Amino acid sequence: MRPEIKEYNFDWMLWTTMETAYKSALGTEKEFRRVLSYVPYFKGILDPIVSEGEPGVSFLKLAAGYFENIITAHEKGKKLAMTTFCFSPAILYAMDTVPVTLEILSALAGLTWKRGAFDYLDYCVESGFTETSCSSQRGALGAYMAGLGEDIDFIVIDTGGICDTNANAYSFASAYMDKPFFQLNFPAGLTDERTKAYHRDDYKALIAFIEGQTGKKLDEDKLRGVLNEMSKQDEIIADLEEMECLVPNPLPSVYNLFIYSGRFMFGGSPEYTELLTTMAKAVQQNAEAGISGIKSGQEKCRAFFFYIDHYTVNLRLWQWLDQHEISHIGGILSRFFSDNVPYTRGREEEAYRIETGDLDTMIDSIAEMNARMPMVRSIRGPYDAPHMWLDDALALGKLYGADCMIYNGTPGCRNTWSNVKLIAKDLEKSGYPTHIMYADAFDDRVESWDATSERLDEFFKLRRLL
Repeated sequence: MRPEIKEYNFDWMLWTTMETAYKSALGTEKEFRRVLSYVPYFKGILDPIVSEGEPGVSFLKLAAGYFENIITAHEKGKKLAMTTFCFSPAILYAMDTVPVTLEILSALAGLTWKRGAFDYLDYCVESGFTETSCSSQRGALGAYMAGLGEDIDFIVIDTGGICDTNANAYSFASAYMDKPFFQLNFPAGLTDERTKAYHRDDYKALIAFIEGQTGKKLDEDKLRGVLNEMSKQDEIIADLEEMECLVPNPLPSVYNLFIYSGRFMFGGSPEYTELLTTMAKAVQQNAEAGISGIKSGQEKCRAFFFYIDHYTVNLRLWQWLDQHEISHIGGILSRFFSDNVPYTRGREEEAYRIETGDLDTMIDSIAEMNARMPMVRSIRGPYDAPHMWLDDALALGKLYGADCMIYNGTPGCRNTWSNVKLIAKDLEKSGYPTHIMYADAFDDRVESWDATSERLDEFFKLRRLL
């Protein structure tokens, strides 16, 4: 790793970047434009987010608060838990623990800095971890392995059997940094009673582990408060999902990023409710005016991303979609399968329900929620089995009126690369033109954005979607 990269902690740099971005957006329009002239390297990411108005500023506040929690956790007497994006942070907040979600840190570094997380990605490999693993963990993990972050207290994840590179990254981190480690597991089923009982027992073991690490017992009232806040968030998300069915789609494309990244950072916390509330207000205005969330107000095409997005610097994926008047109607990452969203109608047995009557029902609720987190739900077995990837892509594509399907991942996504061409063939048979991106969502050294966007442009033109 280059010596200059070691001068500042990775998580501190992300905090100061987000905090400065948030504060710069609080001034007048004239003041903000003047600030942009002093930050040419950040103009490309700052301007598009702030141009979203109150929701954009709220998102910056949310991100700044997330990183402030990380860098101040120990002085406030809290523990830091390294975790993954497909593990709901709700239980951690309920147990007074601050989540450090590697994929969020990797993505925000890639979206914000020209150098991305390249040095940290490489350091992870230099330290002995395989370069064929997923870059979403390696980006931030390399920084913590190099000692360029707050000291992690323990590690909790939930991807056993769903993503081997994800699980192996955290297992490697536990061994390398000598940190206590707990891994939830998931059977291939989703709705049967045996599976529910397994989740319940597994989650009780997780709670006992966290209690052992923090020295504090689970506070039943605090957990109830977190779940009640999650219920509020689910209601707002359901409203947003309903409006996303409209033609044209009144959601700005970047709102899908706000929905899932906010959920991964602050699920069950008031900060996320505040963000969702500002978003719902803006979307409602677009819906009443009958206009698209795209800057031009027009919509030429609707694209469903049936895996993840592309986190290259300056929101270039979302800006490219906006420039071509292509509506991003979400993807697997922004769908959480609560019992009030439109895509669980007729599929009620697949949804989770939040019940707060007693401790057992709350544990069941949060365990079922975790079992339906992105990737955990859809890629837990054969892609074409019930309740899994193909089922979800087809149901969501139909509900939201998708004109095409797009796949993006990383070279390390072995669980999806093993069958992505099979699912693409099935989607094509069902009438959805399907494009497979060969970029790395977190490392554009694999394929430059110029090459990626040229291939996207070719797909939309050859399939006569534009």
